[in-house]
Order: sequence, then structure tokens, then C-alpha cells
Amino acid sequence: MREQDLASLSLRAAARDLQQIVRHIAARYIVQGVPLTWRLLHAIEAEALADLGFASRHDAFILELFKRPTDMVYPETDDPATFGQSNALPAALAFAVAAYEEAWEKSPAVDPYKRPDRSAQSESRRG
Repeated sequence: MREQDLASLSLRAAARDLQQIVRHIAARYIVQGVPLTWRLLHAIEAEALADLGFASRHDAFILELFKRPTDMVYPETDDPATFGQSNALPAALAFAVAAYEEAWEKSPAVDPYKRPDRSAQSESRRG
């Protein structure tokens, strides 16, 4: 097998691994009904890329390929994470968005991009 083929296999294995890690992290928020905000998207990405198992299973040069370029900046707010027509996303962000969208397809009553209604939450605490 050629070196290029081995690198390709390594990259695909790492991508599948990262996808599973991101889905697991996102699922924790999805089951709680936490909407997908920019801040949460950054947190999911950071946690996934810092996963020690992920780092130990793949070569450092492969791991570097999954880091977001420094010039690819996204907001760090509690606004819903929306991308419009863009589909150029770093892998971890794309996997998180896909996990949220798949969850939404299974349960359309829960909008992954809806901001939480703070007034309803405070009313329920008073009652």
C-alpha cells in the first residue's frame, strides 16, 4: 500500500472518530433541549478536539488537519448558530450541526436554533 493511501485511510479513520466524539458531546445537549448557539458550538468543538482518546489514537499531523484555521472566525455569542448557504465548515462544527439537524428531523417540535425563552424559565421558577 502506498504512503498516500495510508494517509488517506488515517484521515478517514480520524474523521469517523471525531464524528462519533462530537455526536456524543452534542447528544448531551440535545437531550436537555439546549439550542445550538455559537458559544455551544465553540464548546463542543473545543471539547472534541481536546479528547485524550482522540489525541492518543491518531498521529499529530492528522490531528492538526482538524483544527480550525485561525482566520476562520465565528461569533462567540448566545445567538443561534446559523450558516446561511455556507457549507464550508471545519469538521467538528459540521458534525455538531449535523447531529442537531438529525435530532430535529426526528423530533421537529424541538427547534435546535431557537433561543431559550428566559421569561418562561423564570416564570416556572416562581410558580
